[in-house]
Formats: sequence, structure tokens, C-alpha cells
Amino acid sequence: MKSATPATPGKPRLTTSAMIASIASEGQRTKPAPFGHALVELARSRPEVVGLTADLGKYTDVHIFAKQFPDRYYQMGMAEQLLFGAASGLAAEGFMPFATTYAVFASRRAYDFIHQTIAEEDRNVKIACALPGLTSGYGPSHQAAEDLALFRAIPNMTVIDPCDAHEIEQIVPAIAAHKGPVYMRLLRGQVPLVLDEYNYRFELGKASLIRDGQDVLIISSGIMTMRALETVKVLADDKVDAAVLHVPTIKPLDHEAILREASKPGRLVVVAENHSVIGGLGEAVAALLLRSGIHPAFRQIALPDEFLAAGALPTLHDRYGISTAEVARQIKGWLR
Repeated sequence: MKSATPATPGKPRLTTSAMIASIASEGQRTKPAPFGHALVELARSRPEVVGLTADLGKYTDVHIFAKQFPDRYYQMGMAEQLLFGAASGLAAEGFMPFATTYAVFASRRAYDFIHQTIAEEDRNVKIACALPGLTSGYGPSHQAAEDLALFRAIPNMTVIDPCDAHEIEQIVPAIAAHKGPVYMRLLRGQVPLVLDEYNYRFELGKASLIRDGQDVLIISSGIMTMRALETVKVLADDKVDAAVLHVPTIKPLDHEAILREASKPGRLVVVAENHSVIGGLGEAVAALLLRSGIHPAFRQIALPDEFLAAGALPTLHDRYGISTAEVARQIKGWLR
């Protein structure tokens, strides 16, 4: 297999397998297919739960559900519009569909079907989409850098960006208990374990202060909370004390928690997200602060407003500023 990027002296060569959506660091604890296993556990007591996908069962971990409940699983083929139209119809008949595909296909290819047949009708469909943001090195066709902006704009839609396997396991029953459409970014395969070390519990619509700190407040969602917690340790070496506010529910946003933490004096506020600088968590937080008359020193770490390159994920995360080293470097620069 040919190398995807030139080798760096002292570092192993990165092969094209590094383009696949693996976000776990070397030696990091992981858990396999948390979404698939949580869905199976939910379905044991909820006979109305059904699973659907568009030719991506193995790549969204819903194949685990299919093995346990083959008569409640629907493989729709490469037809995302049909996938979500069928999910809407099943919801209208009293089922609770969990529909999976890649985030690019839901947010771009099937957006109108989700908007009109699911959201406008307020159907109880749970949409779980893999490869969110920059978790694929395969280029713009597979990089959903704008999915949160698109789904935030849809009325009735709840939007969630989970951090790790521990959180995903809790999100599945939580969104099942919520009546109405949900868009959830999906981490699949070997998913890192991070938040269990902090006794974290997911609550729909709520942000959580994972750790406190006096110098910097990092407001983050998804994998960037993992990066933020790693960055805390790097900053500590320079005597910088950083807080991390994890915001898994992008919509509805936890106004109270964000305003409370951003109002504390003397701290730089940094929003870190695995999403375009346009329309995601950063702009949502900035708008909230401005409307509320709160004006801290504010910075944003996000993907640029451009079509992203293809390549090995570690290289791309460094290039676009969302690796731990780059997050720490940017924050140190802002504090000088």
C-alpha cells in the first residue's frame, strides 16, 4: 500500500489506511461500536425500534442491530432520499426508526426529504450519521464540515455532537425518550473512551463543566472535547489553567450554562469545534453572548470556510488546527 503522506524523520510512514475515520490516539482506550450495541440494548425493551441504512450497515455499526433483529432491519440500498422517506412513513405508523448513513449524504443529498417528510411533520425519527466534520481523509465528498449548520436551521430538529463511546451509549436511550426528530453525529468502529474518567452523564439539552480553570474557558463539542481535555494537560505545563465546558446538544443550546461560565471575569473564551467556522457551535455561542450583553475575549477554533483536502487524518488535523498540539499552540498565542 502506498504512503498517503511523505514520511517524517523519526515518525512512522502514514499509509492510506490513515485516511479512514479513526480518531483514537495511539494507546488510547476505545470501545467497539457503542452505537450498535446501545441500539440493540434499547430494542430489547422497545419493540417499536427499527433500524434502517442506505448500504452502510457495517460502516455505521447498525449491522450489529441487524444481526440481533433481522426482521426489524431495513437495507434501503444506495438511496438516501428513500431511506428518510421510508423512515418518516414508519414513524407515522408508530415505529421509532433509527436511520443511519454518512453525514454528507444526510445533510446534502437527502436534506429536502428530511426537512419536508421528517421535520415539518415532526416525525419521531432518529438520524445517526457517521464521518462528521473532519473524521475522514477522503476529501470533500465525504467530509461533512457543514452538517451542524444545516441541521440547526431546521425547525423541530434536535442536534447532538457526542464526544466518545461513553456518551454515545447514554445518548441512544436519551433520544429514544425524546419525542421528535433528532440528528446525531455518529462515531463508529473503535471509539475513544474519555468522559467515563470524569463521572460524566449525558442529559439532553444540557452542557457539562468537565473541569474548571481560571485562565481559559474552552467550550467544545464532539471530538473537540476530547482534544480540549488533552490540551488542558499541555497548557498546564506552561502554568495555564483551563476549564472545559462540553456542549453535546447543539440545538437546543444550554444558554444558562454557557452564559454562567462565559460571564466569569478574566478568562479567554475559546469555542472549539470539528465543523466549519460558519454556522456551528462557535457562531451559536457568539450570537448568544452578544444578545445577552456578555463580551468576553472570544476566539474560535474551527474548520476553515473552504473545501478541505484529502490525506491522512493526523496531517489534516494539524493542517486545519484541530489537533491537540495545534489547539494548544493557538490558545498559547492568544494568551501572550
